[in-house]
Amino acid sequence: MRRVLLVAALVLLPFAISSCSEQREKIADLFRWEEGQKKHEVKKADPKAAEDLDMSKMTVEGLRKSGVKMTEISPDSVVVSPERQQISGIRFGRVGFQNLEKVIRTVGRIEYDEKKISTVNPKIGGWIEDLYVDYTGKMVHKGQPLLSIYSPELVSTQEELLLALKAKKILSKSPIADIAAGGESLLQAARKRLLLWDITPKQIETLEETGEIKKSLTLYSSVDGFVMEKMAFKGLNIMPGMTLYKIGDLSTIWVIADIYEYELPFIKVGDKARITLTYLPGESFEGTATYIYPALDPKSRTAKMRFDLPNAEYKLKPEMWANVEIKISLGRKLVVPEDAVIDSGTMQMVFVDRGQGHFESRHIQVGAKVQGYYEVLSGLREGERVVTSANFLIDSESQLKGATGAMGGHQHGK
Repeated sequence: MRRVLLVAALVLLPFAISSCSEQREKIADLFRWEEGQKKHEVKKADPKAAEDLDMSKMTVEGLRKSGVKMTEISPDSVVVSPERQQISGIRFGRVGFQNLEKVIRTVGRIEYDEKKISTVNPKIGGWIEDLYVDYTGKMVHKGQPLLSIYSPELVSTQEELLLALKAKKILSKSPIADIAAGGESLLQAARKRLLLWDITPKQIETLEETGEIKKSLTLYSSVDGFVMEKMAFKGLNIMPGMTLYKIGDLSTIWVIADIYEYELPFIKVGDKARITLTYLPGESFEGTATYIYPALDPKSRTAKMRFDLPNAEYKLKPEMWANVEIKISLGRKLVVPEDAVIDSGTMQMVFVDRGQGHFESRHIQVGAKVQGYYEVLSGLREGERVVTSANFLIDSESQLKGATGAMGGHQHGK
């Protein structure tokens, strides 16, 4: 019985193997048909998805062998579909070269030009008899009389001058040369003493011509300007060196402007500034930077910068407030739009568009911020496209990807 069963099994085995092979072939054909149907349905619904499905089966090596140009994608890149880009309102800008001009706007205070402030100080003692400039703020001109002084020293020196003049006439007739020259030297000594006391050559000439000794002599202004301070009063007993007037020339004035600490690297002596005042609408003045003060105000963290301005018509008056605008050319620089830069306080970052929805996060180094752009010191090249809006959304996607990757790596390690 066993032999009969064994012979029957050997006879039926080829038919069973043939039947299994045919069954497997039918199953494989069924799977291929189903795959074709799915692909047809995907292609019909979304041709782009079907193309991506075909492309996903191609290996990197196969693409390289076929001559397809590939773009290197950073592992830190984030993928955002075109639909999400449109919904999120992602916008782009270009990295490129531009001529930058920084504008510094500040306020300043108008002051006297200290180099054009002078004082009137008599070199002799006496009493003020007459006061011709008798109030503060009065405009005086060079050569204008200021006051008259009675001084016993002046009277005695006038007498010496007249005596020396007579002695010169007498001694000049002497046949001895030394005696004749002595009369001239006495006259010159008397003249010099009066000149050193600020007596004008015209006054001395009048004295020699008339021979009339005057009880008081007049002091004249040596400059043009306005009386800033007046310490002279009629009848006042004055001493040599005492300040009687302080006179300021307003033909040129100073504007002292406050410059913040972070703006100091951009300014220098010689820069031009446009000066405007609220009480003179439509008018502007040009000033030249002549000095940057060496110390900062510890409270406002500003430094003083001085500008010289011509003021021929005396429109600008001390203690007025002025608006100061300084334009500084920074030259041609590589720049990136300001909105593209994410500043964390310790570093700056941008997202570079690598194409096909890939955005690469890249750390950069920036310089000055001017006219809505940052100067690029390193990290970007001309022509690269960067995200200028919704970049915080991409940043959050990048952080989420990093967190997910860290969790996945941890689980794999476990």
